[in-house]
Amino acid sequence: MIDLGIEDGVYVLRMQNGENRFNRGFLEALNGALDEVEKSSGPAALVTTGDGKFYSNGLDLEWMMAQSPSELPGFGTLLQRTFARLVAFPLVTVAAVNGHVFAAGAALAMSHDFRVMRSDRGYFCFPEVDIGVPFSAGVMAILKSRLPSSTLHEALITGRRYDALAALSGGIVDAVYSESDVLPEAIEMASALKEKDRATLVALKRGLYGKVIEQLTDDPGSAPPGS
Repeated sequence: MIDLGIEDGVYVLRMQNGENRFNRGFLEALNGALDEVEKSSGPAALVTTGDGKFYSNGLDLEWMMAQSPSELPGFGTLLQRTFARLVAFPLVTVAAVNGHVFAAGAALAMSHDFRVMRSDRGYFCFPEVDIGVPFSAGVMAILKSRLPSSTLHEALITGRRYDALAALSGGIVDAVYSESDVLPEAIEMASALKEKDRATLVALKRGLYGKVIEQLTDDPGSAPPGS
């Protein structure tokens, strides 16, 4: 489900569960890998990526429908705290978007410091307007902090599917590369920043995004934060 390795001083977290949809087991495995990275010492950075044609397709709706109503608030809280954890992560983080990334999966990518995207395949999309599931205030705070206002308006109001070049033009991703280069280039980008002091990074990120983190961690998780 989650594979964690290290290359050139960069932790590479590979999500390997098909569409990489989020359920409790997936998030617990993801956070377990993040625990391992945080327990490390010395220069390091973090890259996350998916497998095949998906980075992440969002929430595992089939799993959610099978849960009792009492389970979902806790799951929503876990998801939002995972986003908050990445926003304030003590290492530089890069999402290597290897394929489709939708909804809550896109919110996960936006929680990273930087994003690079495969040029020839995959869409970056926030389809909530078309499926009738609005983002929570915490996830909206992430998007407002990361995206140009014109891009955010278009992305949320239209549900546009951005290919790599459109995502680059709209400020959603920082660079685009071929399929064979997207992960190596993400690792190279992260490796160039691996010497940054961890405590200082956390202080700076909390200074920049304190209100975002607060909204994510204070939300009771009463509703799913996007699909």
